[in-house]
Amino acid sequence: MTIYKIFIIGLPRTATTSVCLAMLGLGFKTAHNAYTQHAFNEAQVLADTPIFCDYQHLDCHYPESKFIYLTREASVWLPSIKQLLQRMMTNLQRNDGGFNPHLKRCYNEVFSPLTIENIAQDEFLLQCYQRHQQQVFHYFKHRPLDLLTIDVSKPESYQQLLAFLDIEPSQAKANGFEIINIGGKVKAWQALNNTLKIESTNKGRIDKILY
Repeated sequence: MTIYKIFIIGLPRTATTSVCLAMLGLGFKTAHNAYTQHAFNEAQVLADTPIFCDYQHLDCHYPESKFIYLTREASVWLPSIKQLLQRMMTNLQRNDGGFNPHLKRCYNEVFSPLTIENIAQDEFLLQCYQRHQQQVFHYFKHRPLDLLTIDVSKPESYQQLLAFLDIEPSQAKANGFEIINIGGKVKAWQALNNTLKIESTNKGRIDKILY
């Protein structure tokens, strides 16, 4: 089976980096975040921003692609996403700089309305998670072959990934997902040196139009 693109559409802190690392191990050119046309052209696998927000547009732009939705137990995801959003909040809301506009748009859209008060509330964050999940499941409800849903903490998840991609277990270099970005740290990907890794920017520069 020829796969045009593989999009990982789980929200932040659902193990997107672990899945990207596994994809590198399976021989796929992979971008964790993509903010240039080069990244979209070169990468076979793309995750995080703007993927989790723009998956419907990407589906139209890259027909015959596959999508991987990542789930995570609320008791684990909530404290992790809360810590991340609180750390990012100032740069997400700045009008004079901060994060790039693609990242800002995605976070402000998925976690809307994005306020200090809201991101401190588990109920609000869980509603954002459930809304995104429901949208994903509704969009792919008649296309079960195009969407894989996994929780990487489950022992069967890696074999499910291989089956979804039509990869024989003997071709895989690992037998599971490596747990990284532990304790709220989110920079393991930046430190990774791999020839299949596709940079998200062009030496810090982004494109206004991505795909």
